[in-house]
Amino acid sequence: MELRPILSAMLRNKTGVILVGLQIALTLAVLANAAFIIVQRAEKIGREPGMDSANTFFVQSYGFGQGYNQRETVRRDLDMIRAMPGVIAASTINGIPLSGGGSASNYGISSVKDSQKINGNYYEVDEQGLAALGVKLAEGRGFTEAEIQYSEKPTSDFAPSVIVTRDMAKELYGDQPALGKNIYDGLGQSAVIVGIVDNMLGAWVDWDKLTQVVFHPRIHEGPTARYVVRAEPGRRDQLIAEVERKLAEADVSRAITWVRPHSYYTEKSYKADSRMIIFLCVMAGMIFIVTALGIVGLASFHVNVRTKQIGTRRAVGARRIDIIRYFMLENWLLTTGGVAAGAVMAFALGHWLSTAYALPRLQPVYVLAGIVTLWILGQLAVFVPARRAAAIPPAIATRTV
Repeated sequence: MELRPILSAMLRNKTGVILVGLQIALTLAVLANAAFIIVQRAEKIGREPGMDSANTFFVQSYGFGQGYNQRETVRRDLDMIRAMPGVIAASTINGIPLSGGGSASNYGISSVKDSQKINGNYYEVDEQGLAALGVKLAEGRGFTEAEIQYSEKPTSDFAPSVIVTRDMAKELYGDQPALGKNIYDGLGQSAVIVGIVDNMLGAWVDWDKLTQVVFHPRIHEGPTARYVVRAEPGRRDQLIAEVERKLAEADVSRAITWVRPHSYYTEKSYKADSRMIIFLCVMAGMIFIVTALGIVGLASFHVNVRTKQIGTRRAVGARRIDIIRYFMLENWLLTTGGVAAGAVMAFALGHWLSTAYALPRLQPVYVLAGIVTLWILGQLAVFVPARRAAAIPPAIATRTV
């Protein structure tokens, strides 16, 4: 089939062709960038936290009574929680991973004050800290009970030993083994790395150093006490209620502030990303439908204004498949022109988003996928009007003569 008649027919209705072509171009630009952002956000939400998030919950209490004793309360609470059926491990902890709030400090491999320091998110835990979080120890050992420090008031003293994540160890020592070596805080105080955790995400989901975590063997000072409890699979929700009730009954000189599953914090921290995914999916779906309707509308218009021409072609021997192929090819040319312009727009939009919002650069595979998708959409959208055109009888050519 020659392209000249098709191009001539399209040029006779420039306005409609240009508008639909621009619609296709805009759709490609939006769809490619939206899909890229959706995948990026989904991968961010789906990152492995490195801990047993599904079976972990956190408890916080606040001591206010005259006879309140932080150290004795913590000891009694942990003994009671650890003895409960279904509890794997429990520990004190000063912060909550992936909660958006926590503590960070600078660490280095030299005691010299002006030496290079690496920022890390730190957690103060006791001897069951790693087991309570469910993190995987890759090298070395966990803390022993004798290493756990306690102070009645805030202190700047460093711990004698620490456990770090593998990424933190790599930032400090590169490819050299870090186990057994010293690590220094911002004041030049040293500690020995006694264990290396395979992986764990820290507190701030948008932080570029999220995997740089350090554990200190310390029980946080009062009057706030916070615990992390790891339950056996399927027992978490039951234990949340039991732990809250038993702790409330055990000591009237303090109040249970809250008891929450770890999922409460992860959902809250990733809420903006989840909403962005939903918004982009809805927007992409709407523009996809509108573009399909635009293609159908233009094809239907062409069928209506060419009824006599189609009947004439049928009268001189054109088959139904020839009519369908004519409209399919016409639409393919229109879509191809639209996606060619859309590819340029997609990369331009991607560059602007990357520059303005510090996003990764748009990958070409998303543009290629969008082109293929719009080609398929165009052919599917025009198929029904094309079949209606093919059904026009040859006699229609003589009815108005």
